Amino acid sequence: MERIALIGIMVENPASIPALNELLNEYAHYIRGRMGIPQAGGRINVISITLEAPADVINSLCGSLGRLDGVTAKSIFAREERSGE
Repeated sequence: MERIALIGIMVENPASIPALNELLNEYAHYIRGRMGIPQAGGRINVISITLEAPADVINSLCGSLGRLDGVTAKSIFAREERSGE
């Protein structure tokens, strides 16, 4: 089942941005939208990603992002499931 989700990402270590972008590129076919706010408040990059994917794919991406140095990622799922089209 496809799910709609949002992953909120806080980047406190700019050195992790290339690895973060590489991960997002690997999951690009699931990403429906991306918004980034560079240096929000002068010290943290904030990125929000909207996805439509199976829950295990979303959880895998979120976990991989959170394992990057200085990166925090949290997911929020829509309540409804979507059947694959």
